[in-house]
Amino acid sequence: MNPKLPYVLLVGAAVIIFILSCMLLSRGRRSPSCESQPRVVEKTGSTSQSLVFADLTPEEMVQVVRYLQGNLGVQLVDASRAKPSDNCIASVDLQVPAKAEVLRFLDGGGARPPREALAVLYFGNQPDPNITEYVVGPLPTLAYHRDVTVQKYRGKVPYYRRPMLGSEYEQVGAFLEKVAFAAAPTFLKEVFEYDSTNVVFQTTAPHGLRSGDRKSWFVVFQNVSGFFVHPVGLEVLVDHSSLDISQWAVSRVFYNGQYYRDMVQLESAYVQGRISVQKVRKAPRDGDFSSMKPRAPSAALFPLQYEPQGARYSVRNNHVLFQGWSFAFGMSVNTGLRLFDIRHKGERVAYEISVQEALSVYSSNCPGGMSTRYMDGSFGIGRYASPLVRGVDCPYSATYIDTHSLSETLRPSKRKASLCIFEQNLGSPLRRHYSNLQSLYYGGLVNSALVVRSIATVGNHDYVWDFIFYQNGAIEGKVQATGYTSSSFLHGDGLRYGNRVWEHTLGTIHTHSINYKVDLDVGGVKNSLVAHDMAFEMVRAPWSPEQQIERPRLTKKVLDTEDQAAFRLQSKMPRYIYFAANSKNKWGHQRGYRIQITSFAGDHVPEASSMERAISWARYQLAVTRRKEEEPTSTSIYNQNDPWTPTVAFADCINNETITNEDLVAWITTGFLHIPHSEDIPNTVTVGNSVGFLLRPYNYYDMDPSIYSHDGVFFTSEQDFTACEINPIACLPKTASCLPNFPPFTFDGFQNISRL
Repeated sequence: MNPKLPYVLLVGAAVIIFILSCMLLSRGRRSPSCESQPRVVEKTGSTSQSLVFADLTPEEMVQVVRYLQGNLGVQLVDASRAKPSDNCIASVDLQVPAKAEVLRFLDGGGARPPREALAVLYFGNQPDPNITEYVVGPLPTLAYHRDVTVQKYRGKVPYYRRPMLGSEYEQVGAFLEKVAFAAAPTFLKEVFEYDSTNVVFQTTAPHGLRSGDRKSWFVVFQNVSGFFVHPVGLEVLVDHSSLDISQWAVSRVFYNGQYYRDMVQLESAYVQGRISVQKVRKAPRDGDFSSMKPRAPSAALFPLQYEPQGARYSVRNNHVLFQGWSFAFGMSVNTGLRLFDIRHKGERVAYEISVQEALSVYSSNCPGGMSTRYMDGSFGIGRYASPLVRGVDCPYSATYIDTHSLSETLRPSKRKASLCIFEQNLGSPLRRHYSNLQSLYYGGLVNSALVVRSIATVGNHDYVWDFIFYQNGAIEGKVQATGYTSSSFLHGDGLRYGNRVWEHTLGTIHTHSINYKVDLDVGGVKNSLVAHDMAFEMVRAPWSPEQQIERPRLTKKVLDTEDQAAFRLQSKMPRYIYFAANSKNKWGHQRGYRIQITSFAGDHVPEASSMERAISWARYQLAVTRRKEEEPTSTSIYNQNDPWTPTVAFADCINNETITNEDLVAWITTGFLHIPHSEDIPNTVTVGNSVGFLLRPYNYYDMDPSIYSHDGVFFTSEQDFTACEINPIACLPKTASCLPNFPPFTFDGFQNISRL
């Protein structure tokens, strides 16, 4: 035996032990934290200029309230405590300046428009009760207030059109409990085990059947989690039109398919045994089948998204920059998320993109359901913007922004983390090609887009509002619907109006219609509307005249008037319809932005309906009109409670005016029919309930602008595609092997909330 062999073996063993120790130590060591890299940000807009669109600050809201309290000469009661006979401030929001003034400031070096607020006041303590809107300004040193009601609406706004305040809901609730229900103690106790705490009420709207009415059906549900799907069969029609609460009365009662004059008659019929009683099993406080508590324990963590080198977008005040995009954002108390001055590669493509209304038309064989037409702008899409939950409502590492509003109170309220902005890798290529013919190469671009999101919870519905910015110059507006389905008590021929989703619960058929305002400025303010489509033509083959060929050809038409540009909901619309600029691209085509709509809308309310004009925007999947300052919206918050004499009727805006080479606005309606089904229990999913529109460049550029993206990947068969300088994706194990810096989880959504 070689005497050196034991020493060699010992040395070898020591080396092996050392290597194994290093490997074990390295496996136990944490990966480094991700570090932000310096961003290359294109100068595509001014942060300070975007403040012309900024929401009012809490300090500005307080200033406006104090000014109104000191300068109107009347006592203003806090709306949260107001009676119908009081004067109060319903809301204070930004008064968006006139477009011409803003463009002079943004583009022409003109003066900054005065910063003003729009205040909505209810004057109930007057000989002629009314709703008045004031423009108050200029902030920060307030000096004037102008009554703009008649100017905006061509007349005074009657007091009965006012949206219901939270205080009025509370007052009706107290009336039901202390007056109405007191008249039927035996029925309520024996049928519902009523104890004044185990039921809740959901209101219907509009409040009546003709102008001047303020009569509301209040549907009774079990007071449990997810109460919207726990009807008990009782509905009460309350006349709350009088400004004197003591004059309120029950106009009608409905129980299990039968109508009664009032609660006294219902009680009498029950005591005499003349009522068919349908007892509902008492649900536990968590709602049982309606509980959203998971039925399975936590397991492996779902995939997460993170930014290994930090965010590639910037948010400063209300101004956002991302990959050549820039825009300003805001949150209207009535209509929610809105964008202004949207630019790509430094050039404005849209002046305003905003939500206008969310309409739901319900059915049922119960009075509350069959009379319900919710216009959510009246309740406040922005007012009910939800606090967002990290990792569920938006990616965990998104940028979360607080918003503020002043509605039904004298003090502004903060909605913590009610808006989020994030870049999202959509998990698919924006474009790609793998060449295996002639030359061998691969070229592609990851589809990474910027998303701006808010989620509004208005009653039972949750709407996820997105505006999405793609690297090819396209913009998407999208809404996803979730939340609880509304329901009625199942009785009689109820299955004609929906599906049974639980023992006594009828999921009632309804439509969702969403209206957007899209003020495109393509290559300037003046645009025309052009339609391209296809048609087959029959020709003889030039090389073989005896044979016929059917070939598609391009059809072109300029739509000259508003009537030509108003496309009814279910009508055929040109598949390529676009705003055309007065300039041309390199290839001689008018530069344009195409409007592409995704919708599965149900039928519109018949135009013979007495309330249809109030929602006449929903007649059209697309209507393009000449932009006018006096036609800023497609509807009004006052239409909800008086749709029979609408304050704003969109149909009046379509009057055959010329729209060639004018400043144009597209009004887009998208939506879907919802027939609730058992899978809507416990609540509705977003999958399949997503609709919206795309704004896509159409000959706007000389080629796809995303070719200049830093995210592009290209390599050939002759290159070393594992080299970082050739293929940046090959470097991910090095550049992205870090731990994201996730902030601690917080949620402030259960503080300072107001209830419908």
